Amino acid sequence: MSVPDNGNVTLSINQSGIATISFYHPAQNSLPTALLNDLTAKINQAGNDSQTRIIILKSDGNRTFCAGASFDELLLIKDKQAGAEFFSGFARVINACRKSPKIIIARIQGKAVGGGVGLAAAADYCLATEAASVKLSELAIGIGPFVISPAVIRKIGLPAFSQLTIRAVDFQSAKWAMEKGLYNEVYPDITALDDAIVALTEKLAAYHPEALNGLKEILWEGTADWDELLNHRAAISGALVLSEFTQQALKGFLGGKR
Repeated sequence: MSVPDNGNVTLSINQSGIATISFYHPAQNSLPTALLNDLTAKINQAGNDSQTRIIILKSDGNRTFCAGASFDELLLIKDKQAGAEFFSGFARVINACRKSPKIIIARIQGKAVGGGVGLAAAADYCLATEAASVKLSELAIGIGPFVISPAVIRKIGLPAFSQLTIRAVDFQSAKWAMEKGLYNEVYPDITALDDAIVALTEKLAAYHPEALNGLKEILWEGTADWDELLNHRAAISGALVLSEFTQQALKGFLGGKR
């Protein structure tokens, strides 16, 4: 009998103080509760480690960066409390990125959907490939990107967020994401992306740690209320996911139809 592959989150720190947090799930790097909790724990661990200078946030594989919420797990939610708890997992990851004293560099090698866009927005700086198109599909399944919206709007502004949300079934290109401010740099392929990640993080790791920590505080000014705000948004999403519309839409999206 085969053992199910439930994915994993790993953390490693090299001699330069560069911490790499990598997550993986066989369903296009989607994020069930267990991985969301582990991702939060690893971000906190790296941020609190005195050896860490810079954090790289990445996913495994050469295709999708992150497909967002686990649709399989969403279908198992049967009450508002369970729904709120699931979406609170994304809230905790975003807040862990926000409160980490270390600069977080995101490596976006492929498509980012829903919560994957939220992860990119929660990072302090994003490097991506030309294949890293983005989509917020939540409206198409009867919910909205409520938990991740503060982070996304903070990066790309309300007009671009409105476009990304309302055009829920359409991918926007990596070039679009860079023009709007979600991505800071875009490269033709993964090899060029990884070369750029190494060069940037090695340079940053050599900077004064207190200066980097001070910059981190500046980058997240005005977000002190996000613990409460994101949990409130999680409750909204947790209630909507119980609707018949959303349950049927989720079933329709499964099987590679995202």
